[in-house]
Amino acid sequence: MIEPIRSVAVFCGSRFGHDPAHRAAAEALGRGLARAGLTLVYGGGSIGLMGAVADAALAEGGKVLGVIPDFLSRIERPHAGLTRLEVTDSMHARKARMFALADAFVVLSGGLGTLDETLEIVTWRQLGLHAKPILLLDVGGWAAPLVALIESVIGMGFASPEHRNLFTLAPDVPSALALLGVMETETAAAETRL
Repeated sequence: MIEPIRSVAVFCGSRFGHDPAHRAAAEALGRGLARAGLTLVYGGGSIGLMGAVADAALAEGGKVLGVIPDFLSRIERPHAGLTRLEVTDSMHARKARMFALADAFVVLSGGLGTLDETLEIVTWRQLGLHAKPILLLDVGGWAAPLVALIESVIGMGFASPEHRNLFTLAPDVPSALALLGVMETETAAAETRL
């Protein structure tokens, strides 16, 4: 069954990075999602790019759902002003819950946690567990090394050339928002297994 996109999970860092373009992109994405009437689903933190994307969406009157593991809520500051904050018992439960709440995924810049979330959601799509759109936002060339790694894996015969189609690369926030506006998600029966 084909469904319109109503909610978008954003994977991004709990730091800002050195280039201010990353923060500007997070804020632009948050504003854009809210203006489009799309619910933001994210990691629940108030710091770094996570806090910036949430703050921007909330400032535009958007609906923002945060999902944070209990142990992280004691390390990072959970955002106090969200529409709803859910606390899970593990990182795995957090990722599964974010998956369940989202119709599509946008990957902003981030560190190892962002890479982990990205590769897992791409792998789930490869395995046929979902058909939800995945956009990699290439702010300041952040996504280029990840795409190069995937190309290398394909070139070495560890993945199929069709796996390039598991995600879409967006060069900037306006492109990502435009893509989300025309994309749909296909509800796969396998989703119930997650």
